[in-house]
Amino acid sequence: MAPRNQTGISEILLISDSHLHSPMYFFLSNLSFVDICFTSTTIPKMLWNIQTQSKVIPFEGCIIQMYFFILFAGLDSLILTVMAYDRFVAICHPLHYTVIMNLWFCLLLVLVSWIISALHSLLESLMVLRLSFCPVLEISHFFCELNQMIQLASSDTFLNNLVMYFGSVLLAGTSLTGILYSYSKIVSSIHAISCSQGKYKAFSTCASHLSVVSLFYCTSLGVYLSSAATHSSHSSVTTSVMYTVVTPMLNPFIYSLRNKDLRL
Repeated sequence: MAPRNQTGISEILLISDSHLHSPMYFFLSNLSFVDICFTSTTIPKMLWNIQTQSKVIPFEGCIIQMYFFILFAGLDSLILTVMAYDRFVAICHPLHYTVIMNLWFCLLLVLVSWIISALHSLLESLMVLRLSFCPVLEISHFFCELNQMIQLASSDTFLNNLVMYFGSVLLAGTSLTGILYSYSKIVSSIHAISCSQGKYKAFSTCASHLSVVSLFYCTSLGVYLSSAATHSSHSSVTTSVMYTVVTPMLNPFIYSLRNKDLRL
């Protein structure tokens, strides 16, 4: 329950304090909300299984869990990209920042992120529904993960694998490319600043976001690399806990410790 409580406190703080009503904190509040939802897709069921000593989940519940997991994982990636663009505008075009990052444009960025993630998640879930499965299945995981479901299917999964990898590469690849491009421009702008204090101040506004991005992508990449390399269910579960539980828990700590506006 700790990850959800810490993230929830951060979101309430951002909404209630008028000094934090800026584009950066608007996106941060959305990230906090997504983190709450992200952990809520797996942790409650996991705790219920521990309490009841039962690991059974209906097929319909499994599909629903998978849908929301993919949805909020994609949203995490897209909102981090939007936050990188916000830092790019703030540092590279400071005089036009308030004009470019107006309320309606910020709302549009978040809305587009939700739409893209929802459509991607819906497509992946519908593709799983077309597969055939044995009446009784045992998933070597603590939640219904897309790759695990496809591997357990008794019908042809070529199209599912194609859609899964193409969607993942397109969504994660586009997001990561956008983040790297934004930071390449940010680094160039910071390098052009003659004052060392100005360089430090500009970089400090990006430090928290860079930490969260590194944590998110490194743990996510670690899950799939370890699964592909070892084919061990224990290794896959361990690395999955890192980005489904540990990463959302650390996000509010990273932002609160590095940003003076969020220190209590």
